[in-house]
Amino acid sequence: MKFSLVQAQLAIETGPKSRIGAERVALLEAIRDHGSISAGARAVGISFRSAWDAVATLNNLFSTPLVIAHPGGRDGGGAELSGEGLAVVEAFRAVEVALRQVVDRVAGPKVGMDQTALEQFLWSVNMRTSARNALAGTVTHIEHGVVDCEVILQLSEESEVVAVITERSARELGLAVGVQAVALIKSSFVILAREDDIGRTSARNRLAGTIVAREDTEVNTEIILDLGSGKSLVAIVTRASADALALLVGDRACALIKSSHVILAVP
Repeated sequence: MKFSLVQAQLAIETGPKSRIGAERVALLEAIRDHGSISAGARAVGISFRSAWDAVATLNNLFSTPLVIAHPGGRDGGGAELSGEGLAVVEAFRAVEVALRQVVDRVAGPKVGMDQTALEQFLWSVNMRTSARNALAGTVTHIEHGVVDCEVILQLSEESEVVAVITERSARELGLAVGVQAVALIKSSFVILAREDDIGRTSARNRLAGTIVAREDTEVNTEIILDLGSGKSLVAIVTRASADALALLVGDRACALIKSSHVILAVP
């Protein structure tokens, strides 16, 4: 493990930005202990919406979801931590307790995660970005050009994202097949259509999913798509468009995203 990476992450954890990592881990622990996202939110003193957003962000940043939700049911469903979610909590607390010996501790097997997974955790749990969507994946293909290149990022077995970036950016990021990266997509860049009525479009990315949440304001509507495998996508569209398309919770929809609107980041 790179010493500079560990030091940088620990500086964030022990400084003004430590609240991000600590709060998210505390929420994971509360969900583990109380059995649902809503109960976990109450335990840590935040709104259900804030907790849901935090869970969606963490699930999107890992190859497998950290929190597994069980909607419906007589008591309104529940949630539990996956094996990786439990390992993340254990890893964070182990590093937190052993700050002075962090290099020795995080390189060993004591925290329940291998070196690559732990590095990804330390980076992603403290990452700040204005983009509402941050989707982690693995680079599976790069098509090089004179100025630009096309990068395909596999998010899950069902989903992939294509990004067009400059060759210079690809070199500076060290992008290659097998490299872990995160696709950053502003919610306002996402165009929605009903899955059964897409038609022809020039958008390179088509991510189909089920609408799990819709929140209306006077002008805009926020819609959240469940893409499967613990991944989700947030779109902001006008209220008039959402009403015209009759996009309701439970409906299938497709998110259309231009490849040039996808920004790539690496740990």
